[in-house]
Amino acid sequence: MWINGSNKRLWENQILKHFLKHEKDLHNGFIPGPGIRRIMNPDAPPDTVQEIMLDFARVTGLDPPGRHPRRYLWTDAFAVCNYLGLYCRTGADTWRGLALRLVDEVHLTLGRYRDGDQRTGWISGLSEQDGTLHPTIGGLRIGKDLPERGFHEVYDERLEWDRDGQYFHYLTKWMHALCRVSRVTEDPDYIRFAAELAQVASARFTYLPASGRKQRMYWKMSTDLTYPLVPSMGQHDPLDGFVTFTELQLAAGRSSEHPLFPSLAAETAGMAEICQGMDLRTDDPLGIGGLLSDASRIVQLAVQSGRDYGKVLESVMDSALYGLASCSREGFLDMPAGHRLAFRELGLAIGLAGATELHRCILLHPEVFTDHDSLQRKARAILRYVPVGNAIKEFWMSATNRQSVTWTGHREINRVMLATSIAPEGFLMI
Repeated sequence: MWINGSNKRLWENQILKHFLKHEKDLHNGFIPGPGIRRIMNPDAPPDTVQEIMLDFARVTGLDPPGRHPRRYLWTDAFAVCNYLGLYCRTGADTWRGLALRLVDEVHLTLGRYRDGDQRTGWISGLSEQDGTLHPTIGGLRIGKDLPERGFHEVYDERLEWDRDGQYFHYLTKWMHALCRVSRVTEDPDYIRFAAELAQVASARFTYLPASGRKQRMYWKMSTDLTYPLVPSMGQHDPLDGFVTFTELQLAAGRSSEHPLFPSLAAETAGMAEICQGMDLRTDDPLGIGGLLSDASRIVQLAVQSGRDYGKVLESVMDSALYGLASCSREGFLDMPAGHRLAFRELGLAIGLAGATELHRCILLHPEVFTDHDSLQRKARAILRYVPVGNAIKEFWMSATNRQSVTWTGHREINRVMLATSIAPEGFLMI
C-alpha cells in the first residue's frame, strides 16, 4: 500500500532505520447485513481494547480536550472504527461520543491549514461557514510533524516521510470510517462528507501521462492538492479507491431520502480502469493485510448488493496468498522486536482476522459468485494462515516487546492498530 516496484524493500529498511534513530514517543452489538455474520474474536479481552482506546483519547488530546490535539489521519480512521466497535459491543454512549468527537476534530484540524502555515482557513478555500458544511471537499492533511515540501524545495527522501501533504490511501481509510459512522448513527451527512472527499481525491490524484493512454495516480500530493510531492503510484491505491467508492455508493443507496451527492459512478469506473492489469502482489505485511481487508469488504459488497465481484475478488485473494507464502518463507515472526515494525505486521493481523468470515460468506452464498468453487478453495487456503495473525497479536501484546524503539517510535498508530487486531469488527464491517 506504499511504494510500488522493486524499491519497496529499500524504503522499508529506510523507515526502520529512521524509527531506530528517532526515538520519539510520539462487539457484540453490531447487527450484520444480510448473510454477514459477526467478525469478532470471542476470546478477545475487551478491557484491553477499552484501555488502549481511552489512553489514545487522553494522549492525543481528544478526551479530555487538549489545546493542541495531535491528529494523524490513518490512526484516527482506525480509532473511529474502534470506538464504533466498542459502542456496538457495549451499547455505552461514551464510545459513540468519542467516535463523533474524533470525526469533528479531524475535520477541524486536518481539513484546515496547519499552525504556522502562511495560508489559513479551510484547505478547500471555502468560507468558514461553507467549510463547516463541507469539511472534506478540499481533502484532509496527513498530520505529519513537518510542513509539506514547497513547490521549488529540493526533494529529500528521508525527510519526506515526516512531511505533511495528502495520501490517497489515508483518504480512503477516512472515507471508510465515515461510512461506518453513517451506518451506525444512521446519519447520511457522513456519507456526503465521504463522497465529497472521494470526488476531490479522484480528481486530484489521477492524471493522464503524456506518453500513455491509461490514467495513473500520484502517491502523495500537496496539502492544497495542486502539485505532486511523490509522483510514483501506490501499488494498491486504485484498488482501495474502487472498493471504497463502491462501498460509498452502496451505503448511499440504503438511504433513499438522501441520495448520494455527488455521484461516484464515473470515479468508480475510473479506479476500475486503472486497476486492470495491475500486479497486486506484494510481500509487505501491511500491503498483504490491506488486500485481505479489501477482500472482506468485496465479499460483503457482493452479498449485500447481489453483484458478482468474483473476478476482482479472485485477483485480490491470489495476490494475498502470494504474499502470505512469501512472508512465511522469510520467517519474520522469529525476529526480535527491535527489528520488526509493529503497525505493518498488525495490518496483516487485521486482514487475517477477517479470514474466517471471508470463507463463511463465500461458502453460504454460491448464488452470488460465478466462480464459487475456486473462490472457496482460495478462502480455505487463506484460513491456514490465521495462526500467523494470532502470533503477531500475541507478540505485540507482550509488554516486553512493546519496550522496543520500533514500538515507542510510533506508539499511537501501533496501539490503535493492535486494538483493531484484537477487536476487528468495527473496521472490517461495511
